[in-house]
Amino acid sequence: MPASSQQGNALLVIGFVLLWNSGFIGAEFGLDYTGVFTLLAWRYGLLALVLLVYLAMRGRLYWPGPRAVGLTAVVGLFAHGIWLSCVMLSLQLGIPAGIVALVVALQPMTVGALSGRVTGEPTSTISWIGLGVGFAGVLIAVLGRAGLDDGPSLPAYLVPFGAVIAFTVASLLQRRIEVYTPADHIPVALALFYQCVATGLVALIPAIALEGMATHWTVEFAAILGWLIFAVSLAAYDLMWRLIERMDATRVASLFYFGPPVTMLMAWIAFGDTLQRDDLIGLAVISVGVLLVQSAQRLRTRHRNRHM
Repeated sequence: MPASSQQGNALLVIGFVLLWNSGFIGAEFGLDYTGVFTLLAWRYGLLALVLLVYLAMRGRLYWPGPRAVGLTAVVGLFAHGIWLSCVMLSLQLGIPAGIVALVVALQPMTVGALSGRVTGEPTSTISWIGLGVGFAGVLIAVLGRAGLDDGPSLPAYLVPFGAVIAFTVASLLQRRIEVYTPADHIPVALALFYQCVATGLVALIPAIALEGMATHWTVEFAAILGWLIFAVSLAAYDLMWRLIERMDATRVASLFYFGPPVTMLMAWIAFGDTLQRDDLIGLAVISVGVLLVQSAQRLRTRHRNRHM
């Protein structure tokens, strides 16, 4: 791979990791002003309008066909609606954020286990070692903060597993489209539009039925909503799909291991939260694991190119 391509991928990775993990902080603040499903409905309804205007002005708004739209809508429902609902419901139920982050960090392992069967891109031994090292880093960072409590009931701890399943399905389905059915590929901005429409409409049902769309509108909430819309739902997801187009599913999934420690670092910088030694140790171990996964793919690509 040319040096310029590697540098471009590195910038995409850094941007994605920073923007994506800022969403955890923004979502937690947003729940002080409205409910889980209402926040999703506002977030994706408004983003759909923004994308509609943008695509129309650029002459890029079109109907790519029911199959392509249906597939990308399903990806969006899993990657946006179900994943975020499970994460925010977990926090709302009182499950410690560290435990939620730990469970969600299982997603790279599930993607690695299934990618060979679903996308035809098997996970190498070195990649498995890297995934294991990365998960060990998550354990170090999160268990250093997690404490025992008698708050939520045992069934409540199953909710964050829904986020793992949802994002695993979304990642593998999107990668399968890229690998096997490129005719169903939709440009990123247009795909995000259809995903936002689907997510916003589905979230609107429980938002009205269960929460009455109750929202405490303030300048602070408007700012949080703006950040979640433009920085996270738009920019971070755009970067993620671009990475999926360039990398196999396991490599992209490994980046989610940065979630717990990076979020802790952001909370320390923004709010003065205490930064523990285990946070930094965990981040270092995670970095080693992610580098192993990324290096394994580069070695496999070079080996394949030599035998072509």
